Amino acid sequence: MSPKPGDVYRVDLGMGGKVRLMLVVSREDALAPRALSICAPITTACRGSAYEVELPPRPFLRERSYANLQGLQAIQHHELQGPVGVFHGRVMDRIREAIAFTFDIKPPEMPTDGR
Repeated sequence: MSPKPGDVYRVDLGMGGKVRLMLVVSREDALAPRALSICAPITTACRGSAYEVELPPRPFLRERSYANLQGLQAIQHHELQGPVGVFHGRVMDRIREAIAFTFDIKPPEMPTDGR
């Protein structure tokens, strides 16, 4: 299994958690040394912060939902149940921007000479 960015899975987070929808945000890598994906929990609780990205309506979302980039977790591939849905395009662009904010990553400067 090689989960792709934007795939949404159900994950049982154990006794203290619950079964939650998780959005894969890590790159697809069939040759990764570990069967792990970095995932963001999907929540209906919005705090209005730059760590959250509102998700467009999808049949698998019962109400207005958000990707919580402050709650990133490494999930073992065998724990991923699904996929149940997917997000592409502008949504994933906004998620990448929120990840950059979360880790205080700034894009590299572009050369001015066109290289």
